[in-house]
Amino acid sequence: MYGLSMLNRFARVVLFCLCGFSFAFADTVELKDKAAITGKILTRKHDQVVVDVGYTVLVVPRNQIEKIIEGDSTGRSEKKTSKAAVATPPENKAGLFQSAASLPERSVRELVGQLGAAVVQVRTPGGLGSGFIINEEGYLITNFHVIENETQISVEVYHQKDGQLERKSYKQVKIIAINKFADLALSKIEDKDATRFAKVPLGDSDVLGVGERVFAIGSPLGLERTVTEGIVSTKTRPMQGELYLQTTAQINPGNSGGPLFNLRGEVVGVTNMKITFGEGLGFAIPVEAVKYFLEHRDAYAYDNDNPSNPYRYLEPPSRAQKRTDSR
Repeated sequence: MYGLSMLNRFARVVLFCLCGFSFAFADTVELKDKAAITGKILTRKHDQVVVDVGYTVLVVPRNQIEKIIEGDSTGRSEKKTSKAAVATPPENKAGLFQSAASLPERSVRELVGQLGAAVVQVRTPGGLGSGFIINEEGYLITNFHVIENETQISVEVYHQKDGQLERKSYKQVKIIAINKFADLALSKIEDKDATRFAKVPLGDSDVLGVGERVFAIGSPLGLERTVTEGIVSTKTRPMQGELYLQTTAQINPGNSGGPLFNLRGEVVGVTNMKITFGEGLGFAIPVEAVKYFLEHRDAYAYDNDNPSNPYRYLEPPSRAQKRTDSR
């Protein structure tokens, strides 16, 4: 992975080498230190952008990009003024989830009253967890480990009605996509009597600052609609080969799959674990990973006819088993 200074030096070399050569429909990646890379964008991921500069391919970390200028078929460039605009996927435009615009900060009390109806409790025969609805049609996100090995899933939703909360249980819940390694699952409530659901917008975890206030809503130990508040302790805590948001907001069993909000009411993470013998050591999956999962959900589609597909594998045979089988 290139460091920022190395990227800047490389960008200047690339621009120098391309002085007498122009891409027909060149894209430009502007870095935070005023350098730029010109070439063809091959792919965009939640944490990096891959650019073909003609004689090599350069991987640019998202957190080092200021903005992207895309070249169109006429040779003109269309400026993308914000990172959120750059990252907007076709699925997002189709309405599966909402990426919030610049919203004002508000108090936790105000936000809980507005967002609480979109936070749900997920129940299975093996236990319970939390989740949140991202679409009025009932699409919801939770952790993979909340529904792992389960097919009977119910969701407890609190609808706002006449200024009061009305609890309702939905039992027709279909698994749409799962990613065991990212610990994410997308499901959909399909009860015939289901109404339009309250939803929450997805924010941008890349712009979070260490020390920024956040809060979680979930069902720790089955205590639904529990609110805990804290700050972002770090944005890049390595755990089990992945990078997590670390927060002082209290996370307990049952919080898994619930949303971590910023003070603009945007989901910035999915709470999924804590350090057992410690306090204020909770962790959340960055929302950029969630958006990547949703944008590429076809690759993680759950096959209802084969629950072992796509990310559950049989244990390899042990030597003892081989010796027994040979007899």
